[in-house]
Amino acid sequence: MSWLEHYGFTAPPFSKEIADQDLWLTPAKEAAVAEIGQAIADRDVGALLVADSGMGKTCVLRALRHSLESAPVRLTYCHNATLGRRDFYRQICRALGLNPKATAAAVFNSVGDYIQELSCEQFHPVFVIDEAHLLHQDVLDHLHILANYEWDSRPLVTLVFAGLPELWDRMLLRRNRSLWTRIHTRVRLPEPEPADTVEYVGHRLSLAGNERELFTSDALALLHEGSAGRLRDIDRLATAALKQGARSKLKQIDRALVVNVASSHHR
Repeated sequence: MSWLEHYGFTAPPFSKEIADQDLWLTPAKEAAVAEIGQAIADRDVGALLVADSGMGKTCVLRALRHSLESAPVRLTYCHNATLGRRDFYRQICRALGLNPKATAAAVFNSVGDYIQELSCEQFHPVFVIDEAHLLHQDVLDHLHILANYEWDSRPLVTLVFAGLPELWDRMLLRRNRSLWTRIHTRVRLPEPEPADTVEYVGHRLSLAGNERELFTSDALALLHEGSAGRLRDIDRLATAALKQGARSKLKQIDRALVVNVASSHHR
């Protein structure tokens, strides 16, 4: 009998394969989705989302994508922020279905022309730049130009930056002031609370077909402590605990088992 069968799961409860509509959000993340969504609806130039690694930035972006499904926007996700300026715009071109040109100027012009075409079609383009703290400075030096159409009289694109907290610090540098002053929506995700871990675990277990309290309250408290509330670490530790519990034919995960799993994963 597999560990899934042992606990009556219909699917791995802490898998990365989860539909956007099934994501669980803390109130702070729901507020972040609403704030950034409003910035897009208002056609603001930009929005900034920062949080420590594993605190749920990608979760917020996925929930944002889901919330925009019926909106008149064209969302483009830029996943590789480590590229130089030309290759960064070539990435955007490919995401937009355009043929990247040879020179940086030609690539940028292709993106600019496409943005203006979308505007004429009543679609608002949104560029989501993940891991934006890794952006080359020459890209940051240039991005504000995307927001500077028609003598800066109307924004034709919304740039959504998501990254680690050092992104905020980089934006405060004098050379990035032109871009920073255009970004009015600035969101920091707070540290998760123990109650957030409890609700998250319960939500994921329920999605997988289990309504019982598989983790004792002490086990959940230690799970939060061992993961610092980071969703990826919760997923990893909870899955390891369930597998070990199934091997030991346990019906409930207790504190001692989580202690054992946490110690073995930190060696």
